[in-house]
Amino acid sequence: MSEFEFIKMNGLGNDFVIIDQRHNEFDLNLNQIKFICNRDKGIGCDQLIYIRNSPYFGYPQLKFYNSDGGEINACGNGTRCVANYLMKEDSKKDIRVITNDGMLSCRSKSNNIVSVFMNKPRFGWRQIPLSKDIDYKTIEFSYNELKVSNPFFVNIGNPHAIFFLDEIKKYNISDFGPIIEHDNIFPEKINVSFAELRDRNHIVLDVWERGAGRTLACGTAACATAVAGKELGLSDNNVKVSLPGGDLEIDYLDNKNIIMTGPTKLDYKDRYTI
Repeated sequence: MSEFEFIKMNGLGNDFVIIDQRHNEFDLNLNQIKFICNRDKGIGCDQLIYIRNSPYFGYPQLKFYNSDGGEINACGNGTRCVANYLMKEDSKKDIRVITNDGMLSCRSKSNNIVSVFMNKPRFGWRQIPLSKDIDYKTIEFSYNELKVSNPFFVNIGNPHAIFFLDEIKKYNISDFGPIIEHDNIFPEKINVSFAELRDRNHIVLDVWERGAGRTLACGTAACATAVAGKELGLSDNNVKVSLPGGDLEIDYLDNKNIIMTGPTKLDYKDRYTI
C-alpha cells in the first residue's frame, strides 16, 4: 500500500490524473495505472501523467499513460494542462517541457487558455508507423452496412488516421474505432478521427483514442486533422476544431510547425492510496 498526492485536470473534458514526482519519483505498474484510470473503481481519467525532473536544462519531463496502462509519446491536452499548472506555480507566462516526442514550448494566453507548440508532423509510413508502404486510397474499413475509406495517416507524437466524412453523425465511432485501432496495418495501433468539414476554417471531429476509447477531446487528433485538411487542400492554415468537449484552435504554419490553443481546468487535488 502506498499513498500519493495527485492533481485532476481536464482540457475540454479530456481528463487527466497528474502525479507530481519531482520530489519523490516512483513507478506504478500497468495494473495500478489501469485501476487508477478506471472510472468505476479508481479515480477515473483518460490518461495518467507523471511530472518528473529531467536532465535537460532543468525542464520538467512528462510521461503519459493511456487508461489501458500503455505508455504513449505525446498528449496535447495533457501537456497544456500540466503546463498551465506549472506556470501558475512559478507565476510564469511560458515554459518548456520534455516528452518522449521531444521538447515542447507552452505559453499562457489568458487566464486558463494555453498554447502548446507541437513538433512537426511525420508522414512516412515507417514514421507513423504502418506495417508496410501502402496506398491510402486502397484502404476501406466496414462495419455492418457502413464503410469508411481513404484515410489520411500522420504522426503527431502519436499515430493518427483521419477520415473526412460528409456527415459524421451517420457513423458511430465507437463501432468503427476498435476495428481500425487494432487492424494489422498498424503495428502500434492507431488513433481514429472522423472529421466533418464545415468550411475552410472549421472542422467538427469525433475521436477514438488507442488505449483509451472515445474521448471528449484529443489534442494531437485535432492537430492531425488540421494537418490532414491543409495537406489535402480542404482547409486553411488556421482552423477551429470542434470536439464533443469544446473547441481547439489549431495553427498549421507554413514551416510545418503546429500551435494548439485551448482551455484548461483544474478540477481538484487529493490524495490516493493504492
